[in-house]
Amino acid sequence: MTIETDSTVAVVGASLAGLRACETLRADGHTGPIVLVGAETHYPYDRPPLSKQFLAGTWGMDRVRLREPEKIDALGLDLRLGRLAVGLDVAGHVLELDDGSRVGFDGAVVATGARPRQLPGRGELAGVHTLRTLEDCLSLRADLGPAGGGRRVVVVGAGFIGSEVAATCHGLGAAVTVVEALPVPLAGVLGHEMGAACGALHVEHGVDLRTGVGVAGLLGDGGPGGSRVAGVALLDGTTVAADVVVVGIGVVPVTDWVADAGLDVDDGVRADATLHAADDVVVAGDVARWDDEHLGRSVRIEHWTNAAEQGAAAARALVAGRDRAVAYAPVPYFWSDQYDTKIQVIGHPQPDDEVVVVDGSVSDRRFVALYGRAGKLTAALGFSRPRQLMGYRGLVEAQATLDEARRHQP
Repeated sequence: MTIETDSTVAVVGASLAGLRACETLRADGHTGPIVLVGAETHYPYDRPPLSKQFLAGTWGMDRVRLREPEKIDALGLDLRLGRLAVGLDVAGHVLELDDGSRVGFDGAVVATGARPRQLPGRGELAGVHTLRTLEDCLSLRADLGPAGGGRRVVVVGAGFIGSEVAATCHGLGAAVTVVEALPVPLAGVLGHEMGAACGALHVEHGVDLRTGVGVAGLLGDGGPGGSRVAGVALLDGTTVAADVVVVGIGVVPVTDWVADAGLDVDDGVRADATLHAADDVVVAGDVARWDDEHLGRSVRIEHWTNAAEQGAAAARALVAGRDRAVAYAPVPYFWSDQYDTKIQVIGHPQPDDEVVVVDGSVSDRRFVALYGRAGKLTAALGFSRPRQLMGYRGLVEAQATLDEARRHQP
């Protein structure tokens, strides 16, 4: 079944994927009502700057908005901001919101994103933060104080978000410690050698990196109920003093509101290769787990570029209908800015892939490395080599052999 141009579409999630879905529907000629539901009261904004420029105070809100309000208003959306979706009746085509209202729809886009994992036993100590929303960032900024205020900051988790926060706090003048349970940061994503290069960035900038050790608990200042965090106890018996703690141990897809909808929920809302979770329901963004035909398995990707591309693809798949929609099989691209280094990745690196450096030097932190599996090029990683890295994008997309990629001169 296709979605007619004058039908009602409900888009649940008012971040990047949801906004791109709305924009694509309008650009492709959809004239009917589009209801955009968002848990936050803000117009859609960009999340990557929250761990970098916006946290550092070098960007204001005008740089973080995805679109100026008048451009969003021009889309003619029925905005339901500050509202949570609490239920989805797939057969009845009804969306339930937390204020008791019900939204009937002909087609729906599920783009509810993800929420940060919490540190077990964190309690209600002041000074403990996660970073996902604008309010999270403003709260952390206030705790850091002017120019970092010389604060002692402990970042739990050396993934991309945790590492970006650590780099930003260091740049603000804070004394930063990063605690990572894995022996090598990001080894589960980039492999041992390249993960070690990421970890070295912290050490080379004077950040105290503690790897191979987990967190036993958080220590308060001994005050009454509203006491503040004073330290982090580690499983090796040591304690790290802290004025501020930032927890960056990953995210969980927001799927609880569709638990009774009859959809396949497994680390995200499962969908087929065309992003359909049901005949008139598609998924996009961090919440989406879909069957990637190139990889031959289901995947869920938490990066900006995927959210943007998938939001548009989901809208077009919804309009086309399940039988006529094309498969979504992108070549992922993501980046991370840490200290003075831009890390960029194209493709699907795996920790057990063969890795070969084809440009620059790992020791100089300026290089391009290629990933291969069974003789095929799977991914390319660059440290501060954007032009050289992008020269390999076409080869990753074409699924070239690793030998072909080695001989390539970008």
